[in-house]
Amino acid sequence: MFKRMATTVIVLSWAGSALGAHPLITDDTGTQGKGKFQLEVNSEFNYDKEREERVTTKETGGEVAAILSYGMVDNLDIAIGVPYQWLTVEEDGDVTSKKDRINEMSLELKWRFYEQSGLSLALKPRIALPIGADEKGSGAGEATFGLYFITTKEIEIWAFHLNLGYVRNKNKPDERRDIWHASLAGEVGAFRSLKVVANIGVERNPYKTSGTHPAFILGGLIYALLDNVDIDFGVKGGLNKPETDYSILAGIALRF
Repeated sequence: MFKRMATTVIVLSWAGSALGAHPLITDDTGTQGKGKFQLEVNSEFNYDKEREERVTTKETGGEVAAILSYGMVDNLDIAIGVPYQWLTVEEDGDVTSKKDRINEMSLELKWRFYEQSGLSLALKPRIALPIGADEKGSGAGEATFGLYFITTKEIEIWAFHLNLGYVRNKNKPDERRDIWHASLAGEVGAFRSLKVVANIGVERNPYKTSGTHPAFILGGLIYALLDNVDIDFGVKGGLNKPETDYSILAGIALRF
C-alpha cells in the first residue's frame, strides 16, 4: 500500500510541471515569444482501487498547480511551477493515510533549437526543489532534475508531439535513481476555436521490486475562450496496474 501511495505522489509531482498544452502530459515545442507571459492553473483529480489478499485499497487524490512561463527570447522560455497536492488512502473503508501539501517547486527552461517545414525540436531541462518540511512528510528533502527531448510535427490542422525524458530520482534504497519517460500526443483543430487531443505514454516504475512500468492513455478538448485565454478538459486512464485507474483533468491558460 505504501509503495502504491508513494508512486502516486511521485507521478503527481512530476506531472504538474511536465505538461504541454494541458490536458496533455506530452509537451510541445511551442514557446511564448520574447517578453510574453503565460499563466496556467491546472487541476487533476485521481481515483484508484485494487484488491489484494482480501483487502480493498482505495486512493483518491489530486493536484492544483500554478505555472508561470516567460519568453526570454523567441525560442527560449523559463517557467516556474508550484503544485498543491492531496492524497487519501483507505483500507476496507477505513482511512489509513491522509496528506495534503505544497510539494516541490519546479524550474524549467525550454529551448527550441530547430524549426523548418513544420518540424521543430526542443530541449527542456528541469529541476524540482523541495519546499515542504520533511519531518511533516511534505517534501522530498532532496532536489531532483531531468531533461526532456521534444519533437513537434505540424501538418495542416494536425500536430503530433513526441517526448523522450529522463529524471534523476531521489536517493532511496528501494527506488530506482534513473527514471525514463516516453509519450506521444496528437491534436487536431476540429473547429475554429476547438482542438481535440489524445495522448499515450509510459514511464519507468520508480520501485525496484516492480518490472511493470505505469502506462496511460488520455483524451481531451482545448477551447479558445478568447484570443489569449484557453480552457481545457481531459480524462486519463491507466493501461496497467501500476498506473492510476483514472484521472479527471481541467485547466485554464492566460497569455499576456
